[in-house]
Amino acid sequence: MKIAVAAMGNTVAGHFGHCETFIIYEGENGKIVSRNDVPNPGHKPGFLPNFLADMGVEVIISGGMGGGAVDIFNERNVEVVIGIQGDPTKAVEKYLKGELESTGSVCHEHDFEEH
Repeated sequence: MKIAVAAMGNTVAGHFGHCETFIIYEGENGKIVSRNDVPNPGHKPGFLPNFLADMGVEVIISGGMGGGAVDIFNERNVEVVIGIQGDPTKAVEKYLKGELESTGSVCHEHDFEEH
């Protein structure tokens, strides 16, 4: 299972699209077996959810995320876990144990942006 975490350095990013890196973890049998850091290729509406889904990501973990990104992830059958803070590796370990819960909080800042 591929799990992506939107990260700023060694912490879960507060906002998905503005992260520095996506840390892609591969999980098997409840354990992390690999990690690959992928630089954020740029924040463009609709691009990042498809970019990650095309990489085979099945779960995305972030602090916050806009509703449009959530909708695209849902369409691509990628589980969205938001409202998470702290260490990305610990967040994934908790997820693999079934102990990480999404707050369901969606960022609405994009509702007021003009593109």
